[in-house]
Amino acid sequence: MADPWQECMDYAVALARQAGEEKYPSHSFIGEESVAAGERSVLTDNPTWIIDPIDGTTNFVHRFPFVAVSIGFVVNKEMEFGVVYSCVEDKMYTGRKGRGAFCNGQKLQVSRQEDITKSLLVTELGSLRTPEIVRIIFSNMEKLLCIPVHGIRGVGTAAVNMCLVASGAAEAYYDMGIHCWDMAGAGVIVTEAGGVLLDVTGGPFDLMSRRIIAAGSKTVAERIAKEIQIIPFQRDDDN
Repeated sequence: MADPWQECMDYAVALARQAGEEKYPSHSFIGEESVAAGERSVLTDNPTWIIDPIDGTTNFVHRFPFVAVSIGFVVNKEMEFGVVYSCVEDKMYTGRKGRGAFCNGQKLQVSRQEDITKSLLVTELGSLRTPEIVRIIFSNMEKLLCIPVHGIRGVGTAAVNMCLVASGAAEAYYDMGIHCWDMAGAGVIVTEAGGVLLDVTGGPFDLMSRRIIAAGSKTVAERIAKEIQIIPFQRDDDN
């Protein structure tokens, strides 16, 4: 019996890719479904579209009202512009390098809060449920809660979580185990709203590393990096 969910995903990806390839035949494309079909997610200097047609798949299945479409455009391995559409909220987030970030046409600005005890963080529990990974996830949350941070939330989609940082609703988002298609659209939205992207080690952000700290201030981002234990995941470009 066909899986209607997978059929929906495959159709959305095929539609987006067909439109892109017709208009930009020399460009590259990376997406969750293309990787599942056996394509490699290698990021080159070639103009590349990184697409997630449904970010928040579990939410979608359960009708939990946070689901997004994420599109990122990368050139020379640098994020140039991104679009995240939070479907149920009807919020269109956009960002273009050097031109700012917006939500439904309104300019976005990150929180300038640098005191982590006054900061609201967002993260996710991930999809892997091995005892060791679950232990690290909750240990990291415990360390941050005991600083104490003001709170920890999560809506089930990396792209929307990052847009919450871009809009100033949360001070930072951290995660490990997500993919380049989860981050590429929202990454430039965060930076164009005045935020920073770091690796969870506190070093430079790497789109293919499957880990991120997105924050309104570098001070908060570095404090998060100092507290959390890294979960080792295979890189997206190692598949």
